[in-house]
Amino acid sequence: MTVSTDTGLKARVHPSPNHGPRVPGVPVDMVILHYTGMTTAEAALSRLCNPEAEVSAHYLIDEDGGILQCVPESRRAWHAGRSFWKGRSDINSRSIGIEIVNPGHENGYRAFPDRQIEAVVALTKDICRRHDIQPWMVLGHSDIAPDRKEDPGELFPWDRLAEAGIGLYVQPFPIGSGLFIQSGDRGQPVEALQSMLALFGYDVGITGEFDEKTRLGVKAFQRHFRPEKVDGVVDQSTIETLHALLRKLPSLA
Repeated sequence: MTVSTDTGLKARVHPSPNHGPRVPGVPVDMVILHYTGMTTAEAALSRLCNPEAEVSAHYLIDEDGGILQCVPESRRAWHAGRSFWKGRSDINSRSIGIEIVNPGHENGYRAFPDRQIEAVVALTKDICRRHDIQPWMVLGHSDIAPDRKEDPGELFPWDRLAEAGIGLYVQPFPIGSGLFIQSGDRGQPVEALQSMLALFGYDVGITGEFDEKTRLGVKAFQRHFRPEKVDGVVDQSTIETLHALLRKLPSLA
């Protein structure tokens, strides 16, 4: 079905019934990127449009770069689920969700084709321009739900988006020897780490104990910003990359 879409890019509309009204007065200030995690694009689209599934996204981008709009941007799609970022828990009400066709970790996770990433860049840039979304508010599903999600995963080329001015990004610091903080550790270094992760936006408590919530937050951070090694252990590379990102983050963001 081809009708007008919110974006000025070449796109088709395949309506999903799975959406609701946005909360009045809540701005759209986030873009959340997902992978579909299913064996085929057709299976993913069928689920996004199945009323019984109760999930949806505003857009789906196929591996050939084709863009489908499933939910109008003016409506609240059901893509984020239970999630959190910077003190906000109803991410669906303030975000645009983009599903990127990829089988995901459970079905043969693989690199994203160039044409697909070109479409992701073009669409995300268009959305950010129209809604005045800041770079640091373009995130992965794993960032906002680290205890449940891994997408779009460590193979997603966030650096390609950064080249187009999308997302907050720094070149990850090299992995080497040095500082390690891990599960079971306690004390001031753990509290400092938790404070930095929380300041950046992750849902971690500042307890001084490296608990499971902290480990999952670290893994989510690594998956997005230091993908060479995603193990939930804080090494010097993880700390330095986090420091560098915080220095780029405006104090009022």
